[in-house]
Amino acid sequence: MTALPVVAVALVLVLVPFGAIAGASSPIGLVKVTEGMATVQRGEEMLPARLGLALQEGDILRTGADGRMGVVLRDDTRLSLGPESEIRIDRFLFAPAKGHLALVVKMARGVMAFVSGNIAKLSHDAVRVETPVAIVGVRGTQFLVKVETQ
Repeated sequence: MTALPVVAVALVLVLVPFGAIAGASSPIGLVKVTEGMATVQRGEEMLPARLGLALQEGDILRTGADGRMGVVLRDDTRLSLGPESEIRIDRFLFAPAKGHLALVVKMARGVMAFVSGNIAKLSHDAVRVETPVAIVGVRGTQFLVKVETQ
């Protein structure tokens, strides 16, 4: 009779971690380059941006006065932030087989270089970069955005 509780405890120890992993958001990209002060805010948690850090939808990327950060998203979109920059990866969907494609980046301040990836190539209306004063619809290209704060 003691074998049953041991099996039950073993199942809980094995299944709980898998449930936690299954409920976690899947990464949408990675930090590829970082220099100086650079952070990723995920909810209430502030993470130092480091090479290989997995990014999630909703992450806020910030650089300080001496900071720079480069990221590559799962669809091969590349974002490079200069000093004193802040963006939020507001929406990311990349399931081409299902036709689910979307990327929305909200830029609060600073400078960002953008090189479009597969989402923009597959769906010309699926990518937007939003700033406090304008919204850019991306049609498969590269560009530089500067948002000045007052």
